[in-house]
Amino acid sequence: MSVLDRIVAGTREDVRRRRGEVPLATLESALAKRGEDRPFSEALTPPGVSVIAEHKRRSPSAGTIREGATVADVVRAYERGGAAALSILTESQHFGGSLHDLREARAASTLPILRKDFIVDEYQLYESAAAGADAILLIVAALESHELSGLHVAARALDLDVLVEVHSGEELECALDVLDADVIGINNRDLDDFSVNVQRTFELLHDVPAGKTVVSESGFHSREQLDELERVGVDAVLVGESLMRAPDPEAALRALTGAEGER
Repeated sequence: MSVLDRIVAGTREDVRRRRGEVPLATLESALAKRGEDRPFSEALTPPGVSVIAEHKRRSPSAGTIREGATVADVVRAYERGGAAALSILTESQHFGGSLHDLREARAASTLPILRKDFIVDEYQLYESAAAGADAILLIVAALESHELSGLHVAARALDLDVLVEVHSGEELECALDVLDADVIGINNRDLDDFSVNVQRTFELLHDVPAGKTVVSESGFHSREQLDELERVGVDAVLVGESLMRAPDPEAALRALTGAEGER
């Protein structure tokens, strides 16, 4: 099994467990108390390259990334640093995240929030909405076509925006043909060996139709890289590990967004 296959299998088992602990009806009731709408997709479309700043505790390839800082500390620094949106990694077994992290981020920041996880079941959509997510991630490589389509429809019915992640031309074709996805995430990280190739964005971008919002994910740490993405028409970039490792995440984000002199 690949790393992705193992993570997805573990996620399916975790969902079965959580469904037994928190019935779907409980999550449906919680939706009535949902806070104000924070449109995720709209936050990515202003001129320039918007930054989705990610809270990520650890990864299978890098181990523990940051200790000693709360989710609230990190996301407030991101908001001050000019992030357009937040990504909160909630997968627990391999990345150390949780829905509690998402709820803490929601309480600490006014930015729209993407729940970044391995979404394989409609139950997770209700979890996401109830916990305060404004958008969810669907990974084409992790789902069959019928699952991808069903989850996309169900997410939109819950007023959740969807970032559809691809890693290859075949996956991009699926995202466009099966979903006609509005927001395409091109992940430069290989989910089999976790290597990063930022050229993947440039290779796939020319096959994305005009009018789609494109997010490049993984491998970015400098303003010069973002300038190049802006030149070719990328709308947003998702940055996590380099910000989480920075001694001052706010200053690191200001350097990326070009807002060093703003206070």
